[in-house]
Amino acid sequence: QVQLVESGGGLVQPGGSLTLSCAASGNIFRINDMGWYRQAPGKRRELVARITRGNITNYADSVKGRFTISRDNAKNMVYLQMNSLKAEDTAVYYCNAEHVARGERFSDPIWGQGTQVTVSS
Repeated sequence: QVQLVESGGGLVQPGGSLTLSCAASGNIFRINDMGWYRQAPGKRRELVARITRGNITNYADSVKGRFTISRDNAKNMVYLQMNSLKAEDTAVYYCNAEHVARGERFSDPIWGQGTQVTVSS
């Protein structure tokens, strides 16, 4: 019922910047936490950043000071501003949302299809 679609990925040079967007749509009742995860080939999916409805944020140590997560609750969107990109940031980036359906007590995790970010000279 609820879908997430990421956009904004692409090829950038080391030191460059990129902004990712994620839009939630469908039968949305309430979205609690939202976040960005990434997965490089042969590696586990890892948390990049997360944000609560009250804009409390948490970042992986590897991206602190370089990435900024934000959200627009009215638009059901979450963003990831990535600065000072490094080659090791290359991965597929996935959007995540914790959605609470009407009448439910607990949230269900919803995932987007992913968007490729490649940092290379």
